[in-house]
Amino acid sequence: MRKMFLSSSFAVVKDLFVKFSGGKHEGRRVTFIPTASLTEEVTFYVEAGKKALEGMGLIVDELEISTATNEEIENKIKSNDYIYTTGGNTFFLLQELKRTGADKIIIEQVNSGKVYVGESAGSIVLSRSIEYVKDMDDVAAAPNIGSLSSLGLVDFYPVPHYTNFPFTESVESIISCYEGKLELVPISNTQAIVVNDGQCEVWSSET
Repeated sequence: MRKMFLSSSFAVVKDLFVKFSGGKHEGRRVTFIPTASLTEEVTFYVEAGKKALEGMGLIVDELEISTATNEEIENKIKSNDYIYTTGGNTFFLLQELKRTGADKIIIEQVNSGKVYVGESAGSIVLSRSIEYVKDMDDVAAAPNIGSLSSLGLVDFYPVPHYTNFPFTESVESIISCYEGKLELVPISNTQAIVVNDGQCEVWSSET
């Protein structure tokens, strides 16, 4: 049973994650993948996400995909209770997931029932292809990416930061270009896409 919690800004909707997961986190471990943020100048959300997880009692086990060994990648993703992938550049993230084989391990683990938590780029990368976010992220950050086909764990296409600065124009451009062609699911920073096996819902935070 696939279970995924996909957000634009995790720290803002942490209350929704508590509801989604049942709130039993004490002592459980989360593989925290900050790789997408490495190409970005603004990265406050990485620390905010960590603090939100730790505030729930989770043990954050960081895994920087682009520099980790294959053994470390496999061990951490397979042994920890959750997989969390932060925001940043989606193209760089996918490039590194593919280069290291982490993409296949994540797919296997999620298909086996491990909970996946995505934030912005970490949500987008679950779609079948990330070509649709070229107006949001710089593809030049991933010169060796090759194909833009991604993890394919969901049939829809998350569009994070809907109506939120500084992504307002790029999000509108994506919607204008792909509406009717792809199953877009826009979410603002106060919303999350909750996937329980075949069921998909958009939840909104009251905060």
